[in-house]
Amino acid sequence: MDKYKKLAADTLIFAIGSFGSKILMLFLTRLYTHNIPSADNSTKSLLETTATFLLPIVTFSIADAILRYGLDRDYDKKEIFTSACFVEAFGCAFLLLCSPLLNFLPYAKGYVIELVLYIMASAFRQMNSQFVRARNLLKLFALDGILTTLSLFAFNVLFIAVLKMGVQGFMLSAILSDFCSGVFLFVVAKLWKFAGKAYLNPEIIGTMLRFSIPMIPTAILWTITEFSDKLFVRYMTFAQSPDVGETAAGVYDAASKIPHLISMVSTIFFQAWNMSAITASKSKDKSDFYAKIFSAYQSIIFLGAAFMIALVKPLCAILIDSSTDANYARAFEFTPILIIGVLTMTLNQFLSSIYTATKKTTHSFWTSLIAAGSNLILNGILIYYWGVHGATIATFISYFLCYLVRIVDTRKLIYFEVNHLHFLSNLLVLFVMSIGAITEPFFLVPMQIGFLIFMVVFNFSDILQTIKKLLRK
Repeated sequence: MDKYKKLAADTLIFAIGSFGSKILMLFLTRLYTHNIPSADNSTKSLLETTATFLLPIVTFSIADAILRYGLDRDYDKKEIFTSACFVEAFGCAFLLLCSPLLNFLPYAKGYVIELVLYIMASAFRQMNSQFVRARNLLKLFALDGILTTLSLFAFNVLFIAVLKMGVQGFMLSAILSDFCSGVFLFVVAKLWKFAGKAYLNPEIIGTMLRFSIPMIPTAILWTITEFSDKLFVRYMTFAQSPDVGETAAGVYDAASKIPHLISMVSTIFFQAWNMSAITASKSKDKSDFYAKIFSAYQSIIFLGAAFMIALVKPLCAILIDSSTDANYARAFEFTPILIIGVLTMTLNQFLSSIYTATKKTTHSFWTSLIAAGSNLILNGILIYYWGVHGATIATFISYFLCYLVRIVDTRKLIYFEVNHLHFLSNLLVLFVMSIGAITEPFFLVPMQIGFLIFMVVFNFSDILQTIKKLLRK
């Protein structure tokens, strides 16, 4: 199948499997904000981020190697999966030995067992789902996404809304849904046929680890960028700004859920694109392919962000319940800049696929280091003076600096044309729209409508050209 059609077909499969479930996930934000006070919501968020932080360390980021080498026909899939199982088993054993150290995290006290089980269940699911993708069982992968979200939603309703278990209910929901997903994939895809002592190849383990280990600090650094915002807002109580503390951190976490609409679209596409980027990296017309896809992708993401910023207040009213905690009503003030930050992150994610395709994972590490380092420095300065608003600005700047470096570095590996003026023009319009959404001037509605029309006209040609390219194929 032609690579354009393959990318479109794969994206459609992931969209069918993911879109409805991801919308359902957004409504969990309303369930959380209705049943969990803003201070406890901060604890929930920190536990969730801690699990995300530790997961690549425990698993050695082996899931990235599963997809990269599992799609490569030069490698035996049984050796790939067995090697991954061995690495993850070793990592989980190490986690159990070190688990008492988690008690030193002030927000983790009373949740250490749940946190360990959360990480192990996530590792189990991640390994199985990535191997299913590597075998091109995309319909099964999409179905699992639907079932996992439905189970997570059901468990959350039971443990949080019905049994009123709060943060512990959230942790149990995540553990059970990930574990059920892992078992489902293992059984339906008959993954036991790909695991066995006879397939354990030390050379393959070494090859996979050489690829995946540089991805560990990369994943950690991205998590630090998100994690540090929440920690600084929660614990910088000596700041000049009043917008700090547990309540502010909880509101900030609620506000950060709205931009997930952008990352939702991005993730659906990225799941398909990451596979296409790997398989197309050796083709003769890869530069043209990368350029057209990046241009269309960028335009779609900018358009989506523009509509979200224009509608940010009603979106927050729908997805965030402030009836039981009035503090949540302020979430819309922090959301617009976060939307732009997430948009920039998704562009960085797109560019990271080039590092994966070319096996230059060390580049992924040092470019991520720029984002994490700048975020820590900027958080210390901006949150002190501007509280949550400072955190949103720090997030954007750190992602933007990473983008500037990656757009230069990745094009040295696989060159493709980029319209920088188009990017900066879109970005400027989004910032003007964001200022309007936050300050709410009397002419807000006509202003936002005018900018939306401009964004549609300005970005439509790039999307149309790619559609024509697809139809000609």
